This record gives sequence, structure tokens and C-alpha cells, in this order.
Amino acid sequence: MDMLCSPPKKARPIPRPNHSKAFGGASVLEIVASHHGNAWRAVYTVRFQDAIYGLHVFQKKSTKGIATPTREIDLIKQRLAEAERDHRERQN
Repeated sequence: MDMLCSPPKKARPIPRPNHSKAFGGASVLEIVASHHGNAWRAVYTVRFQDAIYGLHVFQKKSTKGIATPTREIDLIKQRLAEAERDHRERQN
């Protein structure tokens, strides 16, 4: 029997979402994952009962600890505001 793909060499844990402190609550979450030595973050909101909005996915390049760069936080805040407007419009 031919295998189309090889089995994984090492099982990797599934990243757990973290509550983003920068946005003041549990409605904005991030998943932090590592791939080939690089850190990646996916930020999304579960603020709305009937929708999940992906806000931003980016490679973490900071060499100064784990803090998210201000420009990334600003972009996420902007997209969160856009998601809130979009959701409000869809409810009307």
C-alpha cells in the first residue's frame, strides 16, 4: 500500500488561544504558534454570538521579549472596530 504522505515525526501540541490583554477582555483571543523557529500569531474576536472575525495574522519578529509591536496592536484595534461596524450593519 502506497502512502500519500508520511506520518509526522513528532506530534506537536495544538496551540491554545490566549486572552489578549491589549484589548481588555476575553472577547479578543490570539493563537501563538511556532513554525521552523518563527513565531506566528493569529488574532480573532468571539465578541459576537453568531460570528467569529479573524482580525490579523502575522509573524512575530520582535527580539525584545513577547510584547506585540504597537503597529500590530493598532491594526488589530482598527480591524476590531471594522468588525463591530460590519456586524452591526448585518444585524439591521
